[in-house]
Amino acid sequence: MTEAESNGRRTNRRGVATRENMLDAALQALATGDRTAVSANRIAKEIGATWGAVKYQFGDIDGLWAAVLHRTAERRGDLPVSVVNPQAPLRDRVAATVEILYRGLTASDSRAIETLRAALPHDRAELENQYPRTAAELASWKDAWARACERAFAGLDVDPARVREVAAFLPGSMRGITSEKQLGTYSDLDEARRGLTNAIVAYLEGSRRTS
Repeated sequence: MTEAESNGRRTNRRGVATRENMLDAALQALATGDRTAVSANRIAKEIGATWGAVKYQFGDIDGLWAAVLHRTAERRGDLPVSVVNPQAPLRDRVAATVEILYRGLTASDSRAIETLRAALPHDRAELENQYPRTAAELASWKDAWARACERAFAGLDVDPARVREVAAFLPGSMRGITSEKQLGTYSDLDEARRGLTNAIVAYLEGSRRTS
């Protein structure tokens, strides 16, 4: 290896480490729930760098947010496929999916995502116009989640259309339950999760009987 190649590899490793540190710092700032964290200057300050250095790594604020969201997706992995036993019966698969969402939605990365999404434009056309890379990353999650649910419930002879419907409403339903946990509630959240599991199982089993 030449000296130039060696120096190039060291420089590249430093660049990767710098990028990773920036992403971690941005996620930590967003996870506080502070809406002011969604600010280019605030993020640069939290990262301990100039905004020029952040732009060098990510291009612009859109590139940074897209990279932050992609980082959380990488850490989540292929859920629920990665936590569901492919040999388990329907009820066990549904219960495992509900439980992993319940735990995941109270995690630090989920709090960061909620802070960021709350600050971004809520109108899809406006989001895609102002933050095209961020919008594309968020859009990719929907399809990835639907495909993962299809694989998680494969081999059970249930209606694929019903599995897609469950994949569509389940994250929002679980956000409601986890919101109750975070805000404080008189509801029994264990009972709520069991009820949701029972409802999903009954709905999917119904497609077996009518197929």
